[in-house]
Amino acid sequence: MEAESLKVGSYQSIKLTGIHSKLLERDVDVEILLPENFESSEQKYPLLILNDGQDNEAVRVKETIERLTQAGEVSDIVIAGITAGDRLQEYGVSAKADYKKRGTRAKAYTQYVVTELLPYLIYKYPIAAEAEQHAIAGYSMGGLSAMDIAWNHSDVFTKIGVFSGSLWWRKRDAHSVFYSDHRDRIMHQHIRRSKMRPGLKFWFQTGTEDEASDRNNNGIIDSIDDTLDLIAELTLKGYRPFKDIHYYEMQGGRHDTATWAKAMPEFLKWAFGK
Repeated sequence: MEAESLKVGSYQSIKLTGIHSKLLERDVDVEILLPENFESSEQKYPLLILNDGQDNEAVRVKETIERLTQAGEVSDIVIAGITAGDRLQEYGVSAKADYKKRGTRAKAYTQYVVTELLPYLIYKYPIAAEAEQHAIAGYSMGGLSAMDIAWNHSDVFTKIGVFSGSLWWRKRDAHSVFYSDHRDRIMHQHIRRSKMRPGLKFWFQTGTEDEASDRNNNGIIDSIDDTLDLIAELTLKGYRPFKDIHYYEMQGGRHDTATWAKAMPEFLKWAFGK
């Protein structure tokens, strides 16, 4: 394992490379962003884990957290961005692969985050151990993964950020005559069949130009439909809109890092605002 440290601005970037995961059977790279003077601080910081950590620069994560903390809008936190491996297999819903057999390694990825990475981060850096201080987020399939990981491990994470989440994840091709949104969207069904996880809080972002697809021809693109339908499922479980669930729809927002960079300050203020 190699650690490369770079101090530019008020946050220090430490890049861990060559960390071998037995669960994933591969080496994993992780970028850790740490507040200034973290080594001498007696404070235990909240933690944000980000899927698709290779997009940190494009999403302007370091720049944004520095700006928000210097402005006093957000508390200092530690951010760990995990560079993705095989996104089509390691991201998804751990309980079930989709109709194209994608997501077969989602369970292993979940276990990597919960049992390998998180304990290491808490041991190595001044990070609070309580679940209430832990958030996980991601973009697109990484957002679906974050949702699944936190839902199944609410004893570890309590705040979830889903940017343009791939909530269409389904067990049957949408072009099949037998397809049904109600029966075939995997995350929606998983939540419907699960018990409520007290304490969880959810932040969802979509863009009005996330995609052009409209499966049910109702004039609303699928990414917005799928997100709002998932919010409806959570509401039925007892989670309260505006209290436990925040929805951020960006006019003109696309399925790209530029859009997620614009949304990132809103998420950070929601999750770690003073």
